[in-house]
Amino acid sequence: MSATELDQAVRLLVRQVEHWQQPRWAAVATTGNVPRADLVHRLVQEVANLAADAEGEPRRLVPRLDNDLALPDQLRVVTADLRATGVDDEVLARVAAEVTATRSAL
Repeated sequence: MSATELDQAVRLLVRQVEHWQQPRWAAVATTGNVPRADLVHRLVQEVANLAADAEGEPRRLVPRLDNDLALPDQLRVVTADLRATGVDDEVLARVAAEVTATRSAL
């Protein structure tokens, strides 16, 4: 069930932001006093870190691309990477909660 919950949470977040243009990404999030793009990139990095940990690989920085419009795609990719590692449902549920919290903060 947690994989389904994670997929749904990511789908909802992507649907919320995928049409945003640069000014909307640059606006300050409702919580955290940081631009929305920074908040989503932080989420992308956290998911990538969990995937690296699950694979026993070193953590690597997810590049912050010049165009924030790529963030939804980056989130999709790192989420797929995490799911491919076969992490347990507890980790997937935790990530789904992080995605939902980020969505609410935007």
